[in-house]
Amino acid sequence: MRKFCLPVLLMTSVSLFSQAITTKFEQSGGKESPTYHEIVNWWQKLDQQSGKVKMLTMGMTDAGFPLHLVIVSNDGDYNFESLHKKNKRIILINNGIHPGEPDGIDASMLMARDIVTNKYKIPDNIVLAIIPVYNIGGCLNRSANYRIDQNGPKEKGFRGNSQNLDLNRDFIKCDSREARAFTEIFHLADPDVFVDNHVSDGADYQHVMTLLTSQHNKLGGVMGDFMDKQFEPALYSLMKEKGYDLVPYVNSFGDTPENGWPEYWDSPRYGSGYGTLWHTFSFVPETHMLKPYDQRVKSTYALMQSFIEFTAKNSEQIKKLREQTKQAVKSAVEFPISWALDRSQFKEITYKGYEAGHKPSEVSGLPRLYYDRNKPFEKTVKIFNYFPPKSFIKKPAAYIIPQGWWKVIELLKLNKVQMSQFKKDTTIGVEVYKIDDYKTAPRQYEMHHLNSDVKVTASQQKISFRKGDWYIPMNQEANRFLIETLEPQAEDSYFAWNYFDAILGQKEGYSAYAFEDIAAEYLKTNPGMKSQLEQKRAADTAFANNGRAQLNWVYQNSPWFEPVYSQYPVYRIK
Repeated sequence: MRKFCLPVLLMTSVSLFSQAITTKFEQSGGKESPTYHEIVNWWQKLDQQSGKVKMLTMGMTDAGFPLHLVIVSNDGDYNFESLHKKNKRIILINNGIHPGEPDGIDASMLMARDIVTNKYKIPDNIVLAIIPVYNIGGCLNRSANYRIDQNGPKEKGFRGNSQNLDLNRDFIKCDSREARAFTEIFHLADPDVFVDNHVSDGADYQHVMTLLTSQHNKLGGVMGDFMDKQFEPALYSLMKEKGYDLVPYVNSFGDTPENGWPEYWDSPRYGSGYGTLWHTFSFVPETHMLKPYDQRVKSTYALMQSFIEFTAKNSEQIKKLREQTKQAVKSAVEFPISWALDRSQFKEITYKGYEAGHKPSEVSGLPRLYYDRNKPFEKTVKIFNYFPPKSFIKKPAAYIIPQGWWKVIELLKLNKVQMSQFKKDTTIGVEVYKIDDYKTAPRQYEMHHLNSDVKVTASQQKISFRKGDWYIPMNQEANRFLIETLEPQAEDSYFAWNYFDAILGQKEGYSAYAFEDIAAEYLKTNPGMKSQLEQKRAADTAFANNGRAQLNWVYQNSPWFEPVYSQYPVYRIK
């Protein structure tokens, strides 16, 4: 009898252990999600009870609480340097960037619990790095009234963080402490796969789970090809085996998704676009808002299992492709900085929708959109997921940034960019951009008025730099990140996000009555300039009738006009 006691005791212990760490989601029958403090306390207890789980305290957030990172590792190793040496594949999972969309919060808790109780075993070559809840401020701000058209849970967090920022637009610009803490986590982990769990808005359809991936043309090279031809298709197959008909994120907000839609464009302001800059396979799962909460959580769990299964099976290939890409960007001569949708290319998928129609609104009496769930359909639709590069920029040998632009320099340091300071004052020949034209958004967007359609002219000049200014060589893994943040024409460059707007304002000026005499004397001693002024008057009647405009023209074309006006303060060494 004795030889049977230990197994029985162990089975009983595991059963009690499992019961002791149930989640609020389970306790509520799939109707509720935990509060922020319940989330943290639950993970702390799991850490205390299992050697496979380690909860780390990371950087501070705008909410006044630190961001946490949970490492789930079969051998109990939570040191990333050690894990990389052991050839582990790291999957970074971000939850609660929009706390009203908590599916990933609960699915991650369920998965970690199942791992430590041996209900679900992750392969030994996989390590999970989980951010339990990213937007802590939004998670603390709970209400049953948020996301009113979403089917559960009972209470939800708020989309904005403690600065009312949408953190899903903050990965490049880093206005929040959360984004800065995330950046540190990302570079510490150097994840092979990044998963940012969400819930979708938009049309009604039958699918529980949709998926946004790193756009394969934007990812580019061998990684883009692997994503398009192997990684993404395999996820669809794996989810099908688990009972889910996965489709691309339904980027259609009208009544006709059955006509197909373009793939969502993930620029670097988003997590998946940011991951692309660092050669990480990145994904944004989007469960459907109208499906019951328990279905959404279970589908998120299943998709995370699919990421684990594919990554474990293709571990060496993923490692090889990432290393190959990191080396390639070091020596690449040029990089794309803009892409355009090509509607002549597409892939076809089976879409399961509901027929849409219009009927009189009971609110306005006017026609309103509705979906008839009594009329489901299946249809082959086109997904336009080809965005070939539209323009390229030649890589400089290096960039130079004067030390006064410390906000940008801080972001480069945060992203582990290799750079050094001049040890003495230095004059050097560089390529200089002048901002000729740009458009600025009339309304704010996430605390900024975005600059776009930027036009520049380049010239060669000798510029005197001071001791302490920053030299950034372009022979590093950060090359792509540097191109897309420092080239002003790039969509999510630091110029686009207003970090350099001070150069767009003229600082020096003149008093017109005093400058009149100076300008007149200048024209007398510079007959060529006087001739140009006369030609402009003859060609432009409005200019000829505007004395102040003529005086200002003389000033702008004189030695007294400030040379740094509209001069972009990031210099290129060819």
